Amino acid sequence: QVQLVESGGGLVQAGGSLRLSCAASGSIFSRNVMAWYRQAPGKQRELVAAVPSWGSTNYADSVKGRFTISRDNAKNTVYLQMNSLKPEDTAVYYCNADWVDATGTYRAYWGQGTQVTVSS
Repeated sequence: QVQLVESGGGLVQAGGSLRLSCAASGSIFSRNVMAWYRQAPGKQRELVAAVPSWGSTNYADSVKGRFTISRDNAKNTVYLQMNSLKPEDTAVYYCNADWVDATGTYRAYWGQGTQVTVSS
């Protein structure tokens, strides 16, 4: 069983910063991708940023230059540093971890979500 626990959401004014954390526990495959998604009211869930255990990061165009994703493999934790926040960043942010395990089975896990609200 794998659990993802997010923290760090909250209310911030436009132009401010927040840092989200997501700690993963359980049977985590060493070769994995950890990511942050978000879902605003009335909109589909979208990828914000992703970082594989082996290499480079990937960002949505809307957050490039403002958000930074990073991970600590020793702690199985992924972070999202969000700077220059805008009201349109308001959403529930979800942590995701996925991988293809040694049997070839694709597995994906989600956190419970953390609310980020940016006031204008």
